[in-house]
Amino acid sequence: MSGVSRLLAAACSGLLLLSAAATAQNTPSEARAYPVRPIRFVIGFPPGGGSDAVARIVAPKLSDALAQQIVIDNRGGAATIIGMDLVAKSVPDGYTIGLATSNLTVNPSLYQKLPYDSARDFAYVTLLAKGLYVLAVHPSVPVKSVKELIGLLKSDAGKLTGATAGVGTPMHLGLEQLNALLGVKVVAVNYKGAGPAAAAVVGGEAQIMFATYSTVAGFAEAGRLKVLAVTSEKRSPTAPDLPTAIEAGLPGLVVAEWYGIVMAARTEKAHIDRLDRELRAIVAQPETRERFARIGVESIGDGPREFAAFVRSETTRWDKIIRSAGLKAE
Repeated sequence: MSGVSRLLAAACSGLLLLSAAATAQNTPSEARAYPVRPIRFVIGFPPGGGSDAVARIVAPKLSDALAQQIVIDNRGGAATIIGMDLVAKSVPDGYTIGLATSNLTVNPSLYQKLPYDSARDFAYVTLLAKGLYVLAVHPSVPVKSVKELIGLLKSDAGKLTGATAGVGTPMHLGLEQLNALLGVKVVAVNYKGAGPAAAAVVGGEAQIMFATYSTVAGFAEAGRLKVLAVTSEKRSPTAPDLPTAIEAGLPGLVVAEWYGIVMAARTEKAHIDRLDRELRAIVAQPETRERFARIGVESIGDGPREFAAFVRSETTRWDKIIRSAGLKAE
């Protein structure tokens, strides 16, 4: 090849490189423009419950922030296993997200075999919020505080039964924590949902329960239940006058539902970071906080690293409690 030919070839190569660079700048790739199409939002519960309510507060705001439709897909059943398996096995392209709850940290200890590995098969995006739980008793129970309840449970007269929404639910695991801490046996009676469980305590069929604040608030105001404490790590602005169970004499007793966004493992970090940024901004909005408060939920807004660490910690905590109590899924 002559010198002129080599110069022409080099010039052409240079033009091609410049053209490619210009094309890359003027026509962003799908990854850079994410999202460019609707996102499916999988919820492992039927419509109408607390998880569904949280998702439907967040979804429209996320849709506005991303300028793409968020399509809610309720896949209830099997303690969220159906929905979470769908998310875990989805294409890791950022277009399927799931609403994770405490079931994700409880199920590995309750079920002998799961179709996914919660430590390996999910990318953790944002811990959105936590639902406030309380410890409540029927008005006939002769106590006015957690300290008095502890004394009653440890006495011969303390033969109380507890109402729960089923094996492995926060309501049930709260009772098991109480039993383990005090060395007592409050017998759990499992009902088909939080509503029937609350009705059982209000009606006197059972005497004690751990339940969401929103479930019991109306009954407490009407004098049909006594709320003794919140079961969060710190006092709640939703019920600032109530002590935590920890400060009232039950060290380490924490019961709360939580709500977080997960995606399939191996999803691009840029997609995870984009969603996390928008979601944290959403749960920090005063309007979101106000709407959450109406359903007994408090904004958190922890990012991927904190959320993943929280899931690991909760999985370990519940495993100890579940194994100690010998619990298995029904």
